[in-house]
Amino acid sequence: MPDSLPPLRAAAVVGTTLREHVLHGMHAAKGATGEFTSLLNHISLAIRIINSRVRAAGLADLLGYTGETNVQGESVQKLDTFSNEVLMNVLERSGHCGVIASEELDEAQLADHHGKYVVLFDPLDGSSNIDTNVGIGTIFAVLRRNEPKLSRPSLADALRPGREIVAAGYVLYGPSTIFVMSTGQGCHGFTLDPSIGEFFLSQPDIQVPTRGNCYSVNEGNFSRWAPEIQNWARWVKAVRPVGPTPDGSTPFNTPYGARYVGSLVADAHRTLVKGGIFAYPADSKSKNGKLRLLYEANPMAFLFEQAGGAAINGTERILDMMPTELHQRVPLILGSKDDVAVYRQFVTGERT
Repeated sequence: MPDSLPPLRAAAVVGTTLREHVLHGMHAAKGATGEFTSLLNHISLAIRIINSRVRAAGLADLLGYTGETNVQGESVQKLDTFSNEVLMNVLERSGHCGVIASEELDEAQLADHHGKYVVLFDPLDGSSNIDTNVGIGTIFAVLRRNEPKLSRPSLADALRPGREIVAAGYVLYGPSTIFVMSTGQGCHGFTLDPSIGEFFLSQPDIQVPTRGNCYSVNEGNFSRWAPEIQNWARWVKAVRPVGPTPDGSTPFNTPYGARYVGSLVADAHRTLVKGGIFAYPADSKSKNGKLRLLYEANPMAFLFEQAGGAAINGTERILDMMPTELHQRVPLILGSKDDVAVYRQFVTGERT
């Protein structure tokens, strides 16, 4: 028997757990009742249940399609259905939610009690990649109802701008299971220790680099983009002079590297950690954009801003957009502040 635990386990034993992190935030909040902390712990429970099935999907007959189509017009994967049911059941049983809305369901579920919170989620982002074992994830946002004791839950509780989010997060089911979350006090990453079923703080206070060297975009859509976006795509790959320098030489930049998985959680996580830019602009086929404002764009924008990054729809701040419908789509550009600013300059015509 070894005299000490392996390094990973030893680090986990002395590390801060997700529960401790959330509790610390509760103790620092004046007038906290514990309901918010309880809700986040319920979300963590649902994520661990989903993770256990994702890891064994091929053995549990959870790969492939159900034969159904969701409200988005997309074919539903078995894991989509499972993940959605887990989150719905756990959130309902928490007793804290007045409104629950999922990307997979036509309508929001309104509670028959005065629950304080609204939870909006994409139960399994990137599900088209499930059968190829590519990184997939779960995305969520939490809002606090304005007057939970005075009014019954309604759809209006969910149709609010992202700047009113009180917590958001995503989980990446990759080589390790990473849970990135913010309650408005910075952006923090937690890694699941599968041997004990607990998340431990592994990336405290994540900060997006001011500028990166990678871009993430589906260039298969290039021919459908507006000319301004095509110009940006050419610029980001171009070699151009960046001098002259004091010694009279003219150095040249290094073109951005291309990195695109096709799973928002995977692409966004890499951008959050390493910097650069992720872009899913509108095009002639998806004129209003492809990603969902409430379930994908708002949570990601909240997290990126908490980490010092930026998120826009091309010209406007994502978190300032007022939703008009539950499944509203939107263009999404997020990443390092400088890289997002350059993209906006191309769209507005300040740069060509």
